Amino acid sequence: MRHLPDHGLPLIQLKEQRRDLVVALQNRNGPISGWELMQIAAVQQAITAFEEVIADLDAEAEMDAAA
Repeated sequence: MRHLPDHGLPLIQLKEQRRDLVVALQNRNGPISGWELMQIAAVQQAITAFEEVIADLDAEAEMDAAA
């Protein structure tokens, strides 16, 4: 497969941010607040959206290549 250009999507940074949030929670003894869960959920939602866009672009590129 050919290498596609990086369009500056912050997918890696979002995944690192999610990991950092989860690791911070693992090192605590107290309960997890609703705010912390909302932060993780928001980052996960953004990651999922980026991955869906990338999958759509890949599918379009494959269709164009087949045509």
